[in-house]
Amino acid sequence: MANSRLEKDSPSEASSDFWMISLEFGADALRNGLDPLSFLRYLGTLGEIDSIVTYLHDMPAADEVDAESCYLGFRIAFNSDADKKSIENVFEFARDDCDIRILPPRSKLEHYLELLNSLPETELNRLGDILVNIGAITETELGRALGSQSEQEDDSSEEAEPRPLGEILVERQVVDKAVVDGALKKQEKTREKVAQEAKYIRVDADKLGHLINLVGELVISSAAMKLQVETGGHHEMEEVVSGIEHLVEEIRDNALQLRMVQIGDTFSRFRRVVRDVSKSLGKEIDLVITGGETELDKTVVEKINDPLTHLIRNSLDHGIEMPEVRRSKGKPPTGTVHLNAYHDSGHIVIQIKDDGAGLNIDRLRAKAEAMGKIQPDQQMSKQDLLRLIFEPGLSTKEQASDLSGRGVGMDVVKRNIEALRGNVEVDSEIDQGTTITIHLPLTLAIIDGFMVGAGDENYIIPLSMVGECVEMDEGGWELDKERRYVNLRGEVLPYLRLRDYFKIADDRSEGQTHRSHESLVVVRSGRSKAGFVVDELYGELQTVIKPLGKVFERLQGISGATVLGTGEVALILDVQALIGQASA
Repeated sequence: MANSRLEKDSPSEASSDFWMISLEFGADALRNGLDPLSFLRYLGTLGEIDSIVTYLHDMPAADEVDAESCYLGFRIAFNSDADKKSIENVFEFARDDCDIRILPPRSKLEHYLELLNSLPETELNRLGDILVNIGAITETELGRALGSQSEQEDDSSEEAEPRPLGEILVERQVVDKAVVDGALKKQEKTREKVAQEAKYIRVDADKLGHLINLVGELVISSAAMKLQVETGGHHEMEEVVSGIEHLVEEIRDNALQLRMVQIGDTFSRFRRVVRDVSKSLGKEIDLVITGGETELDKTVVEKINDPLTHLIRNSLDHGIEMPEVRRSKGKPPTGTVHLNAYHDSGHIVIQIKDDGAGLNIDRLRAKAEAMGKIQPDQQMSKQDLLRLIFEPGLSTKEQASDLSGRGVGMDVVKRNIEALRGNVEVDSEIDQGTTITIHLPLTLAIIDGFMVGAGDENYIIPLSMVGECVEMDEGGWELDKERRYVNLRGEVLPYLRLRDYFKIADDRSEGQTHRSHESLVVVRSGRSKAGFVVDELYGELQTVIKPLGKVFERLQGISGATVLGTGEVALILDVQALIGQASA
């Protein structure tokens, strides 16, 4: 063979980027009809043999040499694109009469490590299985190493630990130590993931919903028991009732936590939306996701998916400009859409922010006037003008597109978000971008509420929306009854008197302008604030939200109802809608 040469040095010392093949033929190889050179010739069909070191192992003295015995061994530096299994198959028929060891080239090392990282962490794999899976060793090499390990176990004492498989494979020079170390790390990660998943069980969503409903009934029953103890004068039971109330609160929080999921999975789905849409529009757009670990109720996550999809498509189509337009404005050609989520005062806040063209409020106003939605002489703030994008059919884009239409759907987005007891705000600057901010409750089932009274009626305000309560002393308030504004420590605040808004029968004496013990409850929703004037403040209570029937579903200012401990029904106020009424 032209490439063969007898050398003292191993080819592994001459070069490290070759397949290093070690062949040690058994003494009976020739008797069994094997021709060692035929295997080398066949090996040459798979690649190029760079060098061969031939050595004679266990060579006896000349007078003891058996002419029929084989004393040959080879160290081969082999250059080929074939995989390890294909190279091993060359020596398939010599397997029983030859000890074969194949060490991959250095260039294969990174490839094996990449394969290790890409392996799914779905099941607990043994080290040998992992190495065979990525092609670093063959099943034959694994079998021999396991056999060697088993023999060492039999020879050693019972107390001695068996040698690690990875150590045996490295010693036999069939795999690089770095690959074994990487496989061991992968094995440990898989163990951790399997152990973590073993802590969880799958629960039917309907069963979980039924549990939440039962917890809600338990909250109502606990409130009824507390009321009975207080009105009956059973003071000796107050401590027991307090303990039960605390346990019910713990059960409520833990039951609701069961239905909490991270919003990151929902956010991740939009990566493909952004990729596909940007490709179809010929734009370059990156999606940046933060706050994916933020948790909220599974039912809220399911219902917010469609509004989010529409808002993101709007940012991609209407917001982000074409690359050449962005360059002309001094912007990078690649636009960015930032999707963020975080908790704020018992709510979750979701923001969709882009660095696009922004909203032209002058064009918005002109369109709104042309459609008759506002009057030409009507005074409006910038925020009010930006909110016009949620009006049906109103858009600053002249032509509709297949992606986001022409203003059609933004009113539906707003309606769907408000149906979840949330609100949506928009902020924008020309050539700087637009930010859509959505506030949503963490759960739709049970909330901490604040109960107030107006006349003979009781109302519940979500506690997370209550800022403060202020006693309205006689003559100490500057009220603008015409425009319904109150001066609160120098801050001009719109207000609603719940008694007047809900047309509750007035039992005030003639000439009395307002009750001396009326209170102002300051509420906020997003960036909007207002005050509710009420007759009584009853304090905090756990509130189980009951949906209104179809007869009352269009009732303005009311988002639901709850059952009090007395068995009476209290209405839950739609704070956002009432703030809008107060500010109108």
